Amino acid sequence: MPVVTWARRFGPKLFGHRSHGDGGAGTASRRRRLGREAASGPFGRPEYNPHVSSTKATQTGRVFQRVLGGELPFAARAEGATIWDADGRTYLDAAGGAIVVNVGHGRQSIVDAMERQARKFTYVHGTTFTSEPLEAYARAVGRHLPVDDPAIYPVSGGSEAIESCLKLVRSYHLARREPDRTAVIARWGSYHGNSMGALDLSGREPLRRPYEPWLGRFGHVSAAYPYRAGETAAHALGDVDLLVAELEAAIAKAGPGRVAAFVAEPIVGATLGAVAPPDGYWPAIAEVCRRHGILLVADEVMTGFGRTGRWFGMDHWGVRADVMAAAKGAAGGYFPLGLAVASGNVYETITRPALRGEGGGFVHGFTYSHSPVGAAVAGEVLRILETENLIEASAVKGERLLELLRGRLGGHPNVGEIRGRGLLVGVELVADRATRRSFPRSAHLIEAVMRHARAAGLLLYHGTGNADGTNGDTVLLGPPFVITDAELQRVVEILGEAVELAAAEVSAKLG
Repeated sequence: MPVVTWARRFGPKLFGHRSHGDGGAGTASRRRRLGREAASGPFGRPEYNPHVSSTKATQTGRVFQRVLGGELPFAARAEGATIWDADGRTYLDAAGGAIVVNVGHGRQSIVDAMERQARKFTYVHGTTFTSEPLEAYARAVGRHLPVDDPAIYPVSGGSEAIESCLKLVRSYHLARREPDRTAVIARWGSYHGNSMGALDLSGREPLRRPYEPWLGRFGHVSAAYPYRAGETAAHALGDVDLLVAELEAAIAKAGPGRVAAFVAEPIVGATLGAVAPPDGYWPAIAEVCRRHGILLVADEVMTGFGRTGRWFGMDHWGVRADVMAAAKGAAGGYFPLGLAVASGNVYETITRPALRGEGGGFVHGFTYSHSPVGAAVAGEVLRILETENLIEASAVKGERLLELLRGRLGGHPNVGEIRGRGLLVGVELVADRATRRSFPRSAHLIEAVMRHARAAGLLLYHGTGNADGTNGDTVLLGPPFVITDAELQRVVEILGEAVELAAAEVSAKLG
């Protein structure tokens, strides 16, 4: 139904206009009169219409960009580890976008897989149909997941995956007749997404700060962050025994039978910059969770699908999660896809009461979950990862990248630590190496590094606030696994120059 004014819809009746039987001049005259009334009201005054904007009809829409201020270049095409803009300029994508692109840009076979499925059908509702691409993908990916007897719940991204994992946790405990298990423990220095539940889990203070009045249902323990161990402002510990004791204390404080889950990234990505916990941490944490009946939720959104040189981050320690979130590398940037994964125990516990007609089940859903096109894309990404040995490539090239970085920046006075696993590599920048003092946030060091790198055709990922919730600067590298050695060398050389230029500029301003 077209949007019309109140006068046009109701004017003739309200103000006594009668219908004339003719369809000629009288009708035309009446339409002209009603049109004028629609614009100005029957008494010549502007007519209020809550459904119609006063803006001219020629107005067009615009994009609310992810970054405010300045203009972004138009991307034109991409291949391998390179992106071209509309002006023909090239950029070496050392960040894989947002640590997303693993099998490389411009893979024709993935586009073909997407097209084949789209030509059959693109959308069916997840409550009405399943699909062969989805069932085939579940079977194929299952053997790689660090979860026993896994069941996947496909969604549209990492935040949705985390939200789904939280509901899996709650549904599991309800099915077990333990409704009082409502507490969830996460870590400071973490990032789990930007939807409200995921943000509340996250310990990334710069992102939490604007929304703090709406947050607070979940608890947090210290980050497993050896470089800043013992720094109160960083909420960091580096000793396994201390980290375990702190988790035990948080569980005791919540009360017996109250904690539902512990949620953490195997290796912290965006917030701290590729920080791995001390050896022994994950097996010890898993044992605590099992002993207390707490579900272990692994956030593998960034670390999954080969990013750290193993299929999943948890594989470095041989730990199996009860529930897991994945995204990013699952579809490699070719489709918005995330996965919430339940172990066989969790899945059977949740579904069994519903199957027996006793209620329960999983009260949840998204319009675009269980996408057949997304599954077709993910299946082809999985095939490429397997057949081209790209998990091993990530491990080998990651070691090479660390070697190059340490050779170029290892002695730089403003580089505190170079770290990482596979092709998830972080560089922490500091004002003073000896004290680990960071640059003040007001100096905008990392913005200067990003600016110089981009000017030289290098794209990076960065983080702030790692030192104390406000100050601290990190560079995070996560290029496609198909990056060449020559390209790795170029990444390191440009990054080295960018760090040197930015540090010199900021140091000069600070005096």
